[in-house]
Amino acid sequence: MKVNMPSSHMKKVSFICACFISGSALAADKFAVSDAQMQALGITLTAVKDAKDDVRSRYPAEVVVPPKSEQVISSPLEGLVAQLLVGEFQPVKRGEALVRLSSPAMSQLQLQLLQAASRATLARQSHTREQSLFKEGIIPQRRAQESEAVLKEALATLAQARSELTLAGLSNEAIEGVIRSGLPSDTITLTAAQDGIVSRISVRPGQRVDAATAVLNVTQVDTLWLDVQIPATTSLNIKTGSKIEVAGKQIFGQVLSLSPTITANNQFVILRAEIDGAAGVLRPGELVTVEIPIETTGESWSLPLTAVARNKNDSVVFVRVDDGFEARPVQVKASAGQQVQVQGEITPSDQVAVSGVIALKGAWLEEEDGE
Repeated sequence: MKVNMPSSHMKKVSFICACFISGSALAADKFAVSDAQMQALGITLTAVKDAKDDVRSRYPAEVVVPPKSEQVISSPLEGLVAQLLVGEFQPVKRGEALVRLSSPAMSQLQLQLLQAASRATLARQSHTREQSLFKEGIIPQRRAQESEAVLKEALATLAQARSELTLAGLSNEAIEGVIRSGLPSDTITLTAAQDGIVSRISVRPGQRVDAATAVLNVTQVDTLWLDVQIPATTSLNIKTGSKIEVAGKQIFGQVLSLSPTITANNQFVILRAEIDGAAGVLRPGELVTVEIPIETTGESWSLPLTAVARNKNDSVVFVRVDDGFEARPVQVKASAGQQVQVQGEITPSDQVAVSGVIALKGAWLEEEDGE
């Protein structure tokens, strides 16, 4: 019975047979392939490119906010949210009013301030009068000393009252205004300590809050961080200070640190990079792709991904020689899309197969088995 074989299979068989016929004098890593056979099997070549200064790998990354760039606005005292003066994601300037609270505790602190200010004024007047009388010899020195002690105590009490109001969010100008007017108020106005955007609002008008309750967050977005998970083996070739690029956005940064520990479930480490000038382009929480340069020693070469063939745990490329091809082992150092960077015994004049590689691998393995 006659069996019809597909034409592609017949070509491969004839190709392997031709290798056996003409390849007897070649070493196991070399095998003969004619120009006609290359054309029949669709084998094409490309020149290698030096990639020593452009070895990059791509990894997913998350945009995060540095701790120093985020300000949490908290309620200094127990009270009621009277009015929100800003909206979420609104840009704000340093010193801008953000929220107003109503707190009986604030009016109590201001009342203590007024009382302390009045006592300090009376103590100062009494001290001035007693010092004058002592100098004239009308009163003994003990009375002058007592008046001085009373003044120091009154001033200390006033300073404490001022300090408590400062911690409660009242500015020095506002404290002076309370002393001049003599009218305590229960209103607390919280302001921004830095330029940024309102990244989160945690309360609603009419809500009661306790002391130290987070009300809203103000975040600076001019400088952001990227957290990148990379294989532990790859991290050995990345240096602090190396430049990185956010793919497709023309945003650049530099590596700040690599975590000293490895995540147990995936054997990855966390690389942290800082980027500047990303406001309006990147947002906290966004997932992006970054390109990271991998420092290598020796010469590195850039090739299409299709040029590399796997043989068990090794990688090889097929280099065109005078009478065929030679399988040369390489180490893949990085990959980006359809390009890979490799190291191995390759020269700038070499031509490497980039298509028909599967057929070349089959012929090479057959040649090794024949040896």
